[in-house]
Amino acid sequence: MKIIDLLNKDTLSLSFEVFPPKTDTAFESVKHATEEIAKLRPSFMSVTYGAGGGTSKYTLDIAKNIKANYGVPTLAHLTCVSSTEQTVRARIADIREAGIQNVMALRGDIPAELENSDRRLWDYKHAIELIHELKESGADFCIGGACYPEIHPESADQREDIRYLKEKVEAGCEFLTTQMFFDNNLLYNFLYKVREAGIAVPIIPGVMPITNGNQVERAIKLSGSFMPQRFKSLVDKFGTSPAAMKQAGIAYATDQIIDLFANGITNVHVYSMNKPDVAAAIQRNLSDILS
Repeated sequence: MKIIDLLNKDTLSLSFEVFPPKTDTAFESVKHATEEIAKLRPSFMSVTYGAGGGTSKYTLDIAKNIKANYGVPTLAHLTCVSSTEQTVRARIADIREAGIQNVMALRGDIPAELENSDRRLWDYKHAIELIHELKESGADFCIGGACYPEIHPESADQREDIRYLKEKVEAGCEFLTTQMFFDNNLLYNFLYKVREAGIAVPIIPGVMPITNGNQVERAIKLSGSFMPQRFKSLVDKFGTSPAAMKQAGIAYATDQIIDLFANGITNVHVYSMNKPDVAAAIQRNLSDILS
């Protein structure tokens, strides 16, 4: 099933993101974790793609398993920044052959070895070029893209960010998923601006439960996310107690989702970090709301 068809429904739903293993030895444990999340029957699951495509085989293996054995629609991530046209076209063919209908088209993080290279020589500089490749492949993919409620780290300002986002949608992106955020007001402000700019595709908020204090610094580094004082106080109070921090982080993410639902958002994507217990706890907290 295509993600866009799921998003056009009025019912409230949760979806979860999982990531593939980096090595063969870790495959079975990661596969088991993703299966436990699939058993929760989310509206769909996305499977990430390692930097430089290093885990691309595992991305498809996990996605195919979830779809075939658990009946959960899957969204396979695909990045292009450090790949050649030949490699990307081969990956697209693999996704098509695997029967995966949904693709998240991403530029991807720039590897350290390419940071000072001449970008004019890259086969792909933006996700827009990958979207064109997907459209030109002849496959009937439902294409998703990423967006930033605050600002993309490389954009000069939010106006520039939204202009590129509109180009991405015009290229064929059918829905968008946001980077993590910890203050819902940032999302509501962003939604107002993108709708005003004429971007009408569904936008799925992405929520990450922070379940240990060490995740905070990494989350800020990856996304540049603003941390509201309420969240900082939570980490200051409970960050040194793993059990307390986990419970508080789940509660904070649950509260975010409830507020989003209450304000007219119907679909929320949870960055579950391959933690079935966290995914299950959030779903359990919302059991009557989702029913």
